[in-house]
Amino acid sequence: MNYINELRDGEMVSEIYLCKNKVVAKTKAGKTYYSMQLQDKTGIIDAKIWELNNAIAHFEALDYIRIDAQVTSFNGALQLNIKRVRIADEGEYDVADYMPCSKKNVDEMYKELTTIIESVKEEHLNKLLKMFFVEDIEFLNKFKSHSAAKSIHHGFIGGLLEHSLSVAKLCDFIAKQYPVINRDLLVTAAICHDIGKIDELSSFPENDYTDEGQLVGHIVMGTMMVNDKINKIDGFPEILANELKHCILAHHGELEYGSPKKPALIEAVALAHADNMDAKIETFTEVIDANKDKAEWLGYNKMFESNVRMTL
Repeated sequence: MNYINELRDGEMVSEIYLCKNKVVAKTKAGKTYYSMQLQDKTGIIDAKIWELNNAIAHFEALDYIRIDAQVTSFNGALQLNIKRVRIADEGEYDVADYMPCSKKNVDEMYKELTTIIESVKEEHLNKLLKMFFVEDIEFLNKFKSHSAAKSIHHGFIGGLLEHSLSVAKLCDFIAKQYPVINRDLLVTAAICHDIGKIDELSSFPENDYTDEGQLVGHIVMGTMMVNDKINKIDGFPEILANELKHCILAHHGELEYGSPKKPALIEAVALAHADNMDAKIETFTEVIDANKDKAEWLGYNKMFESNVRMTL
């Protein structure tokens, strides 16, 4: 199979991809064309159909389509100029080739997460975590199979678990280095900080923002989910509840990055930095993985606002 991360500028490709979305648009001259994103398990690529003719069969978003196309470069990114397309027949493709998945074992990551949960000694926080990650099977199944983002980082099946575990481990390390930090509060906030994403983003193959996700957002949604569980735990200290909710509300660090509150607790500061670090390191890792054939400079990256390079 010609996987998306293996495509190179100038080559011709005949392959089946999942049409993630499809937009009917018009050029400045009024000519109709299709703009799409195609997906396989290695990534997503923009695609265009400029000439709508008999070689272009009808298809819709979320169809598996066989295309004949040329790989081109536009604004530093590859895209496909499609010449021919039809809906693929059942048996022509394996769905597993089109769903991006974590490279790590989901069951092993979950086991590691439960070990961290067991290490939380404060009884109310421990109960809260177990209500989500042990007792609520519907939530847990969603959490283990969900992505952490639409495209920027951990945008794959198991990505939410992988990201949350990584942030929790970073926060555990930070708490060991700075004894002033309430370790149980920080680790609990780290594990719960992105739980709202199970409803902010739809499941694969769509992996796109829901109406609730667009209107409310995962930070507020996650805080509401935590609050609902807290209200079911007898004697949960009000101050601790507010501190935990604050950490989640402030975990993007800045108002302009979507946080309703800026960090006012040392634990919130630590969580915001750990979350940002894991997101950026994963993004850089994905850039490197997508450019393994390049020896040095990888081009301009919007997140880092820099022309990035592999370590020599």
